[in-house]
Amino acid sequence: MALALVLVLVVVGSVLFHALSPWWWTPIASNWDYIDHTLVITFWITGIVFSAVVLFMAYCVWRFRHREGARAAYEPESRRLEWWLTVVTALGVAAMLAPGLYVWAQFISVPKDATEVEVVAQQWQWNFRLPGKDGKLGKSSSTLISPENVLGIDPNDPNGQDDVVVEAADLHLPVGKPVKMVLRSIDVLHDFYVPEFRGKMDMIPGSITYFWFTPTRTGSFEVLCAELCGVGHAFMRGIVAVDSEEDYQAWLQEQSTFARLSAPDKIGAAETPGTAMPVRK
Repeated sequence: MALALVLVLVVVGSVLFHALSPWWWTPIASNWDYIDHTLVITFWITGIVFSAVVLFMAYCVWRFRHREGARAAYEPESRRLEWWLTVVTALGVAAMLAPGLYVWAQFISVPKDATEVEVVAQQWQWNFRLPGKDGKLGKSSSTLISPENVLGIDPNDPNGQDDVVVEAADLHLPVGKPVKMVLRSIDVLHDFYVPEFRGKMDMIPGSITYFWFTPTRTGSFEVLCAELCGVGHAFMRGIVAVDSEEDYQAWLQEQSTFARLSAPDKIGAAETPGTAMPVRK
């Protein structure tokens, strides 16, 4: 009886903790409200299953407790019960997968007016690239990476000359404008994760992955690597700052373009820090 009561209290305590604890998500910094809805649906499904299983265990402990003269009936299998459990389990798994597929479709369906921002991961830092005046990112290749060209930008592509390069520093984005995050890694597996954005994606060497979001409030948000990438994994952190349009343009004008970084002795006199152009609106 005591054990059955403890199991019931575990269920009641879990439900109360979920309903009354202050751990609920902070105000979201992106437009992914349906990701939160999906998490809530998952909590409901798993919570109901958890409560049902533990309460059933409590019932069995009470109903089939030891009694003088009672003998257990040996039933090695039950086809009816196995079919019932199979169907219910399949329905539960499908109910959790369906919202995830719906969210995934929106996660990778990028609006036409989204600005591309490239994130390049390496052990153990974050580098970023934004389009210049032409609104396009130039071509890049891992074979072109060098100490002078850390992002591997193709110097023969005219679209890359005005690209804004942010090496091992904070990334700034304008509030209220959709952004496509183009992700690539130049060494090992990494994962770009900003918890407040509800957005994360693996970064695979030799492949390009992406997702999009729209920052909806200003502030500074920490970037984490969510894939074990070596001894410095825990220190691979960064900042994404969401600015007002005015503050964003002021920051952008202070950044250097690929052309200036690759040939400062030739164009340094003609190009000043104010040559980094705003991304398209």
